Amino acid sequence: MKITLLSGKTFDFSKALGFDIKVVKSPTARRLNLRIDERLRRPVLTIPRYCSNRKALAFVEANRDWIRNMLAKLPAGETFADGSTVSVAGKIYTVRHLPGYRGADLKNGCLTVGGEPEFLHRRACDCLKKYAAEYLFERSAAAASQIGRQVRRVTVKETKSRWGSCSTKNNINYNWRIIMAPDYVINYLVCHEVAHLAHQNHSEAFWQCVAALCPDYREGRRWLKVRGKELYRWL
Repeated sequence: MKITLLSGKTFDFSKALGFDIKVVKSPTARRLNLRIDERLRRPVLTIPRYCSNRKALAFVEANRDWIRNMLAKLPAGETFADGSTVSVAGKIYTVRHLPGYRGADLKNGCLTVGGEPEFLHRRACDCLKKYAAEYLFERSAAAASQIGRQVRRVTVKETKSRWGSCSTKNNINYNWRIIMAPDYVINYLVCHEVAHLAHQNHSEAFWQCVAALCPDYREGRRWLKVRGKELYRWL
């Protein structure tokens, strides 16, 4: 990846390192930082404002083994194809490709997708996103009513680092991939975000609210921390 230097010239880190890497030049970062973007399936390097390229390159070189090991731990990438199976809101569906079928939908245990085979994966993802938006709104509204609150809007996104977020305007965002998690995990996340309608923090009162809505929330929370990255296997 190329970044523009103060001199106006560009420096290509990916070319210099010999592998693809995303580089972020941060005016607020205090030190060099490396992480793995599980969605992009590549390392991300954050560089402080006044750090030299030479120092940044040396830092990445020193961590090559760590990068290689972390990338190797990512689940193998897959795309939806005829016969694939996928968990949707805790139920298993089989992908069924029917070229003459109009659109895509979920019913009778099948995720049926029409059109040309090269568009099957994208259309399957679009179908899951649409379903997730409707399903998560219903779940969120039901949970919110238990604590005397209302959800204004639910949006599903391709978020990078968060599974969900709740704004002060009572809007909730979810990573659409959560729809492929086990039901108890979905329930935990919904209750977590709904609890933010009453507590815009992670105080003791907030966690008490989560526990009242979802007594076994710790199990869902643990699954997301340990196995959440598995949901990114669908590229």
